[in-house]
Amino acid sequence: MTVPAHLAHIVHTTRRYAAMIDWYCTVFNAHPVHRDPALTFLAFDEENHRFAIANLDVMRPGGDGRQGDVGVNHTAFTYAGAGDLLETYARLKALGITPYWPVHHGMTLSLYYQDPDGNRIELQADALGPQDAIAYFASPAFAANPIGVGYDPDALLADYRAGASEAALLRLPAGPPSPIPSEHGL
Repeated sequence: MTVPAHLAHIVHTTRRYAAMIDWYCTVFNAHPVHRDPALTFLAFDEENHRFAIANLDVMRPGGDGRQGDVGVNHTAFTYAGAGDLLETYARLKALGITPYWPVHHGMTLSLYYQDPDGNRIELQADALGPQDAIAYFASPAFAANPIGVGYDPDALLADYRAGASEAALLRLPAGPPSPIPSEHGL
């Protein structure tokens, strides 16, 4: 059975945006690889980001800042490649576990799931190497679409099983920005 290669990142939602960024930079000696009023990505090693901080005052105004309004949005795990991710998708689907959001973020091919308690888990395959992913954060393509493009995991699984190359499987599809589903909490 295929298992993730490593823990990729954790995304926090907050109403104390600057304080959270400062805290994670201080505690982990991290640095921003991308920062805007709504979202900051922080790195401290070779990974393109280990933490992301989402500013709920921009993304979802009006909350009270207590647990449930803020906290961990999701935890992400990286697979060795698109094939491993897609075979995991097929195994889980056969068990009745389906993603609520298949999205290609530009830097990752991702599938988002909810566990029985509603915790969100991202299973992903890197579409770009670490330095290319960091460069992508500064690109016009990311500025135009920081969310990504939805895709059909069944179609991509069929392409994989028909022998599509890793590069073809990981290519960012054309299309409009994906809407963020309500299950994602943002």
